[in-house]
Amino acid sequence: MSRTCPLLTVQPSRGLVDEKFVITVKHLPPKQEVTLYSLHECENGNFWEAFGHYVSDPQGAVSGTDDASVGGTYEGIEPMGLLWSMRPVPGSKPGLRLRKKNVQTPVVVQIFVYMGHLNQGFREQVALACSPVERWYMAPGVQRVDVTDPLVRGTLFLPPGPGPFPAILDMWGIGGGLVEYRSALLASHGFVSMTLEYHSVKKVKADIHLLHFEKAFRILQEHPLVASECVALLGLSYGCYISLYMAVHSEVAKPRCCVCINGSHVKSTKTAFAPALEFFKQNMSKMHIDKENCVIWKDILLPISSDLDTKLDVRKIKCPLLFVNGLDDQSLPAAESAEDMHMMMEKAGNSHLLTVLSYPKTGHLIEPPYSPHCHASIFFLDSSLYMMMLWGGQSKPHADAQEQSWRKILEFLQQHLYYGKDSAPLSRL
Repeated sequence: MSRTCPLLTVQPSRGLVDEKFVITVKHLPPKQEVTLYSLHECENGNFWEAFGHYVSDPQGAVSGTDDASVGGTYEGIEPMGLLWSMRPVPGSKPGLRLRKKNVQTPVVVQIFVYMGHLNQGFREQVALACSPVERWYMAPGVQRVDVTDPLVRGTLFLPPGPGPFPAILDMWGIGGGLVEYRSALLASHGFVSMTLEYHSVKKVKADIHLLHFEKAFRILQEHPLVASECVALLGLSYGCYISLYMAVHSEVAKPRCCVCINGSHVKSTKTAFAPALEFFKQNMSKMHIDKENCVIWKDILLPISSDLDTKLDVRKIKCPLLFVNGLDDQSLPAAESAEDMHMMMEKAGNSHLLTVLSYPKTGHLIEPPYSPHCHASIFFLDSSLYMMMLWGGQSKPHADAQEQSWRKILEFLQQHLYYGKDSAPLSRL
């Protein structure tokens, strides 16, 4: 062993969740086998871990940026493998999904170095070194503001500075709840962002309608820090359907551009908008169960009909649209929907507005970069009815898709909101 204690550094030790860090270990013996290990206790008390096996160079150093992991939860040169390959520790209850609830506090990850190539029993071992890392969704100066309108429940995130800023209405799926972390991260990149809760598993709403979303759009558009002509829609899953519905039908909400992640333009129920429980009841016969008792929803909307009454008429879309889809999405037929949308828009002469990003071996839950891949998780239809939902995807391809698509989404938003056609550049951070 070296007479000098091993030195572990992680730079930056505090940064945004989509910012890469650099891990280095020095003062090891040459050609020493070591394990880099990450551990995170999430807000509900569950622990998540990841680890990689490394061998020090002739100078006794390991670089997480330049050296390859030869085993563990990830392999190869993966600087952020200790984050994106995280999984619940052995013995955890099944169906967990890692999501940040309080964005005003950091995600704290402990990074350890252990002697040898370990695969288990980390807590029983003595680490050579340890370093904490803070990952934030909110950059310094970003403000979080509750939306208090009686018709709209949401949270507004404001970038630092005088503005005016472009804005994004951020909508998740029918899983319910107020999900803030993506909006907080968007504000950290210079966009006013409002995340919207339109469905709750505790109290199922049967009266979801267009007016609800139009009111949210107006609240965002009329904020004094927002450039009123530069408002975008961003939706994941059912939030994608809502974004497309507004772009097609709304006379009030006129988005400058739209970003849709793993959604569809196909109508899932007879009503325009439907809560999860109604969706489930009306389509139970089309659901499938795999050998691990996970529910597959993808076939509910298949095959996609040529009948325009069964889907949104995307031929009417007049703004740029970025459609991100995982080709192994087991929840919704995102890839088939993108293909059908392109065909419809091409016939109408507006396909130039559509940009499709397709990612092989990628599932439904395309999150911000370095978020752990969730292949399947518990999904609540209401407070008492839940299922194990299969989302799809494989860990490494899904992680790559999250990193690449996030960069493309930011570029798309910057292009059409900051430097859109016939608009002058806005002030930027």
